[in-house]
Amino acid sequence: MKALIIEDEIMAAKTLKKLLGEVCPDAEIVGILESVEDSVDWISQHPMPDLMFLDIHLADGSSFAIFDRVTITCPVIFTTAYDEYALKAFEVNSIDYLLKPISREALERAVSKYHNLSGRGIEQQQFETLLKQLGAKPKFKNCFLLPERDKLVPLPTSEIAYAYIDTKTVKLVTFENKMYYMNQTLDDILAQLDPQLFFRANRQFVISRNAVKDVSVWFGNKLAINLVVETPEKVIVSKARVAEFKTWFVS
Repeated sequence: MKALIIEDEIMAAKTLKKLLGEVCPDAEIVGILESVEDSVDWISQHPMPDLMFLDIHLADGSSFAIFDRVTITCPVIFTTAYDEYALKAFEVNSIDYLLKPISREALERAVSKYHNLSGRGIEQQQFETLLKQLGAKPKFKNCFLLPERDKLVPLPTSEIAYAYIDTKTVKLVTFENKMYYMNQTLDDILAQLDPQLFFRANRQFVISRNAVKDVSVWFGNKLAINLVVETPEKVIVSKARVAEFKTWFVS
């Protein structure tokens, strides 16, 4: 079995590779990729693997973007740190998903499903139907309930201008420049926000569409996003993600 791992967290990729070697000793890892761009390039230039492990959230965007750019015909096991997606469809289609942190038992079940599936083949139409089901819009938060002194206060997501990491602490900043501290990771928060309204500009910042004032061309073909509220530092979008940002902003 030739397997491809697409995962932007190095430790998560190493853990999955190690567990897969224990669960399925005959598995050959043909590649470990970290981004949408790298995945599209690799898939375009290599034979299709037998099985693909695909993280839903990658450094440069949603992994669903890969399916829009290349044709994938092998079974896919999605991995995610969140359970808010409509992933039950995998159970009836014999394609599974793994909830992080991945356990050996969960991986064994997923690989077993793959072997059962490969024994009878996979209908392309059935697989495409599954992808459409997965692509159905999940439910996103409209409001966070946050601790403030001895109370819990509601914060509508529409009031969030941006979120950012500051010395390992995630902070939400509103349009009125009010700051809230979060005990979740930036990835956790991003997964709960509507991707039509919020964009992961870089590893440090998630910005609201409504907070974008204008955009400046930055050094090295990067973009500097100027918000309607002050930020502790420049919000820079890398050259590799400029096209994705532009598509997101005008969609």
